[in-house]
Amino acid sequence: MSKKQTTPKRAARPRDAATLVLLRQVRGKTAVLMGLRHGKHKFMPDQWVFPGGRVDRADGYASSATELRSHVSNSLARTSSLHRARALAMAAVRETFEETGLILGKPLDRMPEKASPSWRPFYETGFAPCLKDLEYVYRAVTPPFRPIRFNARFFLADGSNLHGKLQGDGELLNLKWVPIPKAIELQTPPIQQIVLEALPGLVNGDGKIRRRRKVPVRIMRHGTRRVEYE
Repeated sequence: MSKKQTTPKRAARPRDAATLVLLRQVRGKTAVLMGLRHGKHKFMPDQWVFPGGRVDRADGYASSATELRSHVSNSLARTSSLHRARALAMAAVRETFEETGLILGKPLDRMPEKASPSWRPFYETGFAPCLKDLEYVYRAVTPPFRPIRFNARFFLADGSNLHGKLQGDGELLNLKWVPIPKAIELQTPPIQQIVLEALPGLVNGDGKIRRRRKVPVRIMRHGTRRVEYE
């Protein structure tokens, strides 16, 4: 008999977070970028994950080369403001750069005025974020009985035209492109396993990303895990 999961009287408020799932063709197979979280991390230690992290306040005000396509921003804005929707996308690009060294962006004409400390390293590479290449594909809210909770949005992007060199900041180890069937076999958090299993249906035979009409949301309501759509 499994132990009954109990919810504390006052559950932790989930923090906004964003994850970027990058795909590219490797020897004719669609591969996804994964990294191994260090065993000393409090959250998801020794797990293979996509790059991503929490949204910073500066993410909502940082400059970008392109903006989200309307269907992406509108979908995100169903559970947030348009300003927050953009911040989520910017966070996904920034966190990916910090954790992998890879840049989803276009050449920058000049350094933005008053660039925040969290964004200055990105702009110093000579690029600005390219948000139009992002597709919003999944949202998951950590159950209320967990001590650390996130309201995480998953974005999908083509990783064949990235800039920079694959190199981590130490948060993700052993970064590599893994064919999707092999990635599914890795030790990953349940939600990332779900996203990995959904990837084949999100790309065509050439690995091109398909637009998602309805975005699944994994959430717990009244003690029961369920999948809704937005």
